[in-house]
Amino acid sequence: MCSDTSRTDRPDYDQVIQDIADYVLNYKVNSSEAWRTARYCLMDSLGCACLALGFPECTKLLGPVVEGTWVPNGARVPGTQFCMDPVKAAWNIGTTIRWLDYNDTWLAAEWGHPSDNLGAILSVCDYLSQKRLSHGEEPLKMHTVLEAMVKAYEIQGVLALANSFNRVGLDHVLLVRVASTAVVAWLNAGSREEVMAAVSLAWVDGSALRTYRHAPNTGSRKSWAAGDATSRGVCLAEMVLRGEMGVPGALTAKQWGFYDVSFSKTNTDQKIKAQEDREFNIPRGYGSYVIENILFKISYPAEFHSQTACEAAIILHPNIKGQVTEIVKVVVTTHESAIRIISKSGPLANAADRDHCLEYIVAVGLLFGDLSAGCYEDDFHRNHPEVDELRKKIEVVEDKRYSKEYLEPEKRSIANAVQVFFKDGSKTDQVEVEYPLGHRRRRTEGIPLLEEKFKSNLHSRFPSYQVRKIIDIFEGQQKLEEIPVNRFMDRLVI
Repeated sequence: MCSDTSRTDRPDYDQVIQDIADYVLNYKVNSSEAWRTARYCLMDSLGCACLALGFPECTKLLGPVVEGTWVPNGARVPGTQFCMDPVKAAWNIGTTIRWLDYNDTWLAAEWGHPSDNLGAILSVCDYLSQKRLSHGEEPLKMHTVLEAMVKAYEIQGVLALANSFNRVGLDHVLLVRVASTAVVAWLNAGSREEVMAAVSLAWVDGSALRTYRHAPNTGSRKSWAAGDATSRGVCLAEMVLRGEMGVPGALTAKQWGFYDVSFSKTNTDQKIKAQEDREFNIPRGYGSYVIENILFKISYPAEFHSQTACEAAIILHPNIKGQVTEIVKVVVTTHESAIRIISKSGPLANAADRDHCLEYIVAVGLLFGDLSAGCYEDDFHRNHPEVDELRKKIEVVEDKRYSKEYLEPEKRSIANAVQVFFKDGSKTDQVEVEYPLGHRRRRTEGIPLLEEKFKSNLHSRFPSYQVRKIIDIFEGQQKLEEIPVNRFMDRLVI
């Protein structure tokens, strides 16, 4: 008798893959909040990309593979003069958006940054629009870009709700690749079969390891990994649209599928968990929930689990001025995910290591009353040894309530508290911040500051007259949605 792994009858596509395809093809976005938030997400992401272009470690990686290459009707990279094929343009756009860890965030059992998908969305929509114009057809409008954003955010975010890829050592950019692949196949008018085939190939690719996000191997790959993933999504969708076949059992195939190979701590038959425990848990249907609840990084370019800790530290800054040498300890009370991902002791090797260190971020906030991207760079670190001295005095403890409410759908807090203790036995108040400024619960407070962040970031790259033209596009929902994609991208060329 043949074993399951040797059967040759071809299965239907896995239900997870079918559900993604049906959502991306059929869902109509009716939420005004989703449309409005997509506009803010686009605005913020482009600002983050512009700011990143001031960092040589980022710009050295950008551009075409063959220097000087210019692609007719190619996709443009905001803030540059590059015009490339959509695959390489997606890499460039995704990398600039993500480089400074300042773009929007989604936190659940898995975390990630759904705006990473804009690499694929903007490059493909720009290319398709110019291609249509060259054939005498109407270009796509920015309405389509926003719709694609809602769908990409939702796919990535819903898959992350109850499935912890990081616990089995996999990096969250896998979900960027899956979401980008799905929306790019849809943007290219792919059929249901083609969308499913493309998504299946995204799962078959497996996942990058999280090694480069964790000490002692933390490095700059974490800043371009999402660009790589969104670019790969464009590539896979394009292959399927040329006739490449899919892999229907990409997830569930015994022994060879994603669940057995990648979504368990071991693939040894005697040790793996029950099959039903290894399959994805998808607790809600796809809609517009994710983009409506997205988290903006408004004030601080810091890993999101530390945002409220940074805010609390900056609030305490006036209380410790002139008393830094009298500090005996600093207690940071936080949630389990922050401890697991960004709590570090010992030397920090580079900027990528520092911007994912809870203790470093708190120390800078306490000492300087501010935090900017430059605070992670080698020059700053070398010139301010007091940061590491204070970091040695920081104790990190878990509050079980914080950990619980971090995962509750109606709260999704990212709570931290900071308290400073002095040699004479005195101490500051404990400053607790449960929801960061970019949280949905603080949206009214945060949006004006998000707009100021956008303007400031644009000024880091563009002359004032061009900044005014770009801002003008975003000043009304309808104005943005109706502008052709190619004209929108025209305004972002330096």
